[in-house]
Amino acid sequence: MVDLAAAVLPLSLYVHLPWCVRKCPYCDFNSHALSGAPLPEREYIDALLRDVALTALTTNTRSLRSIFIGGGTPNLFSAAAIGHLLDGVAHHFTLASDAEITLEANPGAAEAQRFIGYRDAGINRLSLGVQSLDDGLLQTLERIHTADEARQSIGAAFNVFPCVNLDFMFALPGQTMDMLGTMLREVCAFNAPHLSFYQLTLEPHTPFHHVPPEPMPDADAAASMQEHVEGILANAGYARYEVSAYAQPGAMCAHNLNYWQFGDYLGIGAGAHGKQSFFDSEGQIIRVARTIKQPHPRRYMDAARTALETAVVESRTIKRDEFAFEFMLNALRLKNGVPRTYFPERTGIPLSEIASMAQDAVARGLLEPDDAIFRTTELGWRFLNDTVQCFLTDGR
Repeated sequence: MVDLAAAVLPLSLYVHLPWCVRKCPYCDFNSHALSGAPLPEREYIDALLRDVALTALTTNTRSLRSIFIGGGTPNLFSAAAIGHLLDGVAHHFTLASDAEITLEANPGAAEAQRFIGYRDAGINRLSLGVQSLDDGLLQTLERIHTADEARQSIGAAFNVFPCVNLDFMFALPGQTMDMLGTMLREVCAFNAPHLSFYQLTLEPHTPFHHVPPEPMPDADAAASMQEHVEGILANAGYARYEVSAYAQPGAMCAHNLNYWQFGDYLGIGAGAHGKQSFFDSEGQIIRVARTIKQPHPRRYMDAARTALETAVVESRTIKRDEFAFEFMLNALRLKNGVPRTYFPERTGIPLSEIASMAQDAVARGLLEPDDAIFRTTELGWRFLNDTVQCFLTDGR
């Protein structure tokens, strides 16, 4: 019975490889510049494998729907190291027959021959962090690659992987609508199955937040750029299925969909986050826990040599009155929403407990009056933060 209930709730694995050649001034991820130091490849992979073995003990017989190797710059690691990691994962977990296995990569550290090695190791989806195809903007962002190097990496990726995602940013310092349009035309010509377009935001604790780059587009200009991106990509056959994600038919990112649909995911590596559900003997969810691993790579590796439990720096059970907000914070990012049945299936809480919140969102014109699906209206999509706040318990 437990296995049947767990099968309803997909399980994914996120693996964090935290090093970069140089940290970008806008990045607030847990990433660390090598600064000329050697990459501790073998020691870190060994730590990950110990983490995998211990974490697998908590998952019963659940199979993995997807694996996402992010960073940092994961393609600093050799294909042999990635293969060793995936072999270790396969030893402890059953992978779904169609499991999506993604590796993030940066063009400045990408080599065509390495792509072949990653594919042979088991990677079947590459997510390439291009960000821009304008050399001036790349310099402003302090990226280590040029536009031509990005184009070469894109071509090499298409020759190797069955599915490629290209990451871009917009509302960049000094970027005009004409510049964005020029890039969009080139991006569409690549015909990548999946695209991500993120608005540059000045995150706290980043160099760009402390000293903002100039000139930044204002809020109206950024909104116009977002509309331009969506319109051009729609005409090219891409559906905007999530706030920052666009896909051709059948090419949505399975791993990220699992996040947004409130599935479970295990977090392995320095600073990795996880969310895991636990079931009673009748297959009902009794609690859902979130975990965060030690963010500092050296401390994480040291913990792996002793008792890996010490690598978990935070573990908390989601409280009953937090579920509505946490669920909607993810689910309403999806343009087409999620089935209403997902809420009780993935939280263990009946729909009746959030009925008044949903009705309030409907009355305000933010949520569609649909008995089968939680989905925003166009107004709710435009003001997504306001929509999600309808499900804050103390905000009612």
